[in-house]
Amino acid sequence: MRSHYDVVVVGGGHNGLTAAAYLARAGLQVLVLERLDHVGGAAVSAQAFPGRATRLSRYSYLVSLLPDRILADLGLDLRLESRSIASYTPVSRAGRASGLLVERPEGPATAASFRALTGGEEEYDAWRAFYAGVAAVAEVVAPTLTEPLPTDRSLRDRVPADIWNDLVERPIGEAIERRFTDPTVRGVVATDALIGTFASLHDPSLVQNRCFLYHLIGNGTGEWRVPVGGMGSVTDALARAAVDAGAELFTGAGVRQIRAADGGAEITWDDPYGAHTVGASVVLANVAPWVLRILLGEPEDPATKPVGAQLKVNFLLDRLPRLRSEVDPRVAFAGTLHLSEDYPDLDRAYAEAASGSMPSRLPGEVYCHTLTDPSILGAEAPEGSHTLTYFGLHTPASLFDADPAAAKAQAVARAMASLDEHLLDPIASVVARDGDGRPCIEAKIPQDIEAEVAMPGGHIFHGHLEWPWAPYRTRLETPAQRWGVQTHLDSVLLCGSGARRGGAVSGIGGHNAAQAVLDTR
Repeated sequence: MRSHYDVVVVGGGHNGLTAAAYLARAGLQVLVLERLDHVGGAAVSAQAFPGRATRLSRYSYLVSLLPDRILADLGLDLRLESRSIASYTPVSRAGRASGLLVERPEGPATAASFRALTGGEEEYDAWRAFYAGVAAVAEVVAPTLTEPLPTDRSLRDRVPADIWNDLVERPIGEAIERRFTDPTVRGVVATDALIGTFASLHDPSLVQNRCFLYHLIGNGTGEWRVPVGGMGSVTDALARAAVDAGAELFTGAGVRQIRAADGGAEITWDDPYGAHTVGASVVLANVAPWVLRILLGEPEDPATKPVGAQLKVNFLLDRLPRLRSEVDPRVAFAGTLHLSEDYPDLDRAYAEAASGSMPSRLPGEVYCHTLTDPSILGAEAPEGSHTLTYFGLHTPASLFDADPAAAKAQAVARAMASLDEHLLDPIASVVARDGDGRPCIEAKIPQDIEAEVAMPGGHIFHGHLEWPWAPYRTRLETPAQRWGVQTHLDSVLLCGSGARRGGAVSGIGGHNAAQAVLDTR
């Protein structure tokens, strides 16, 4: 091992690997230090159930923001498959089971589904007008994510004024209520503003607007794609690119201190062989900003610690359950299945959680990766097997603090109840058993996310997302400022989800940190 590197990356998640690949390809000496015994952070696949070969995307689950430019630049051996269905929302009204189907791309079946649910053409017309506006924003913003920060003013004049106002200037709840009337349609639109973000749709901070924007701008389309082989295939491709370029990856290396000084920094970590220290011209922090402050010697500040808000439940099924609406399960589960996410349900769940109670009807979304990529099941999986992933909303970490195990059990029960409400086959009746005879159900709450992948508070974005541009008149004098990766120290840059334009499995934080380093040379 060298005593000094051009760049040391603290944290071997997908953003850290992205940065390492870019910098090593540019000829820099790069060391990546990862606390766990494997790289990838939350973008990993794992065999979760004893005796079953299925490898689940354990934490993160779909890819929407990873730019095609990064795939091309690094020559990544990675397949991202499109889903034929965008979403299906089962509905029960006046004792009748039906649902709202949205194809990808939208076609006659989508129009007919809107018409049958809402009784006319108006709601679908409003839907198409709204998402045409969102697409106009995505087309303008997406290419800038891997460029130096634009300003809000430079982007605002390039998109329709009404959609800019709806997405950027005013709480998105106002636009949803003004543009749509049907409670199910309103809820389907609103959920993209709440994934991993605990907020009211009318929150004046507009954190929900920023969440909505990030979920709908990837590559100019906002399409959520399935990585073939699971999320671990994303990590594997990035790790290969970094190592092939000459970067050194060290796992089992828990960094405990970063000492920054003029012209560089020293990084100290512990591994099974003892404590080690190396120097670096630049440190890239692929950890949450809250964690970085501790590594730099500041005391923990509970008041500023992020608060995650999600419940993730992975299931392995013997077969897909039948739905009361009689829609083919291979259609209903092919995209995003919305549960208890009508607009009033979302408001009620937020109010209950904000008052300290687990939502009585837990809103959530379900994804069946194996309808798009059956390879993750393993060669010996019985015919008909499938995975399901449930992602629950409005479950802040505070709800689990007093008794995590009991609260988790309650949350999982309510998640399963939200499924059963629309199923002919109760979900428990189709859950597979592992080699020890136990149901193949794995649940993760914010406390699990923090303990296992060191995301403070279990916040999947490392903290609230920021606008992917700079406010007008912001100082953009240094490369780090221009790329949105600066800290208060010249030799320490952010390269993870906590950077501006971070969040999700995108590689954007790593790409932009690498560009900031290269711009100084």
